[in-house]
Amino acid sequence: MIKSILIAAGLLTAVTPAFAKPKTPTISPAIAPAPAPTPVPLTQVEIYRIAPGQHQAFLEFIAKCDEANKLAGLPPRQLYVHSDGADWDFMLIQPAHTPPEKAAALDAAWDKVGLPSGSNFFFEIRKYIAEHTDTAAKGPTTAADYLATASR
Repeated sequence: MIKSILIAAGLLTAVTPAFAKPKTPTISPAIAPAPAPTPVPLTQVEIYRIAPGQHQAFLEFIAKCDEANKLAGLPPRQLYVHSDGADWDFMLIQPAHTPPEKAAALDAAWDKVGLPSGSNFFFEIRKYIAEHTDTAAKGPTTAADYLATASR
């Protein structure tokens, strides 16, 4: 009898894998590619020190420029007004480039509001300015977003 039990146990052991529920194969989860980093926009930062007595006229000129932007479907410049510290009066921040699909609309809006073009623009705006600097900067962004654009 013990021999029959051992044989049966051996047979059961040998047969069990055939009747056992098959194991689900381990499937590695697909690794999704990391999303492409968001490009950091190129921004123009302009800092102005205004000629004496020309502060209001300068702002009126910039308001006309912003009106042209609005007519063309572009945002106005961001204006910062000096309140304490360094030797400047106004800072303007805006995209460094006009999107190509908005260029014709901006040209038409510029003419519509009566703004000068070409060298006449520079002659006009310089009436109001004692000194200015401008620079292109990447942003706005965050430290994490900018780091994501670095090649590893």
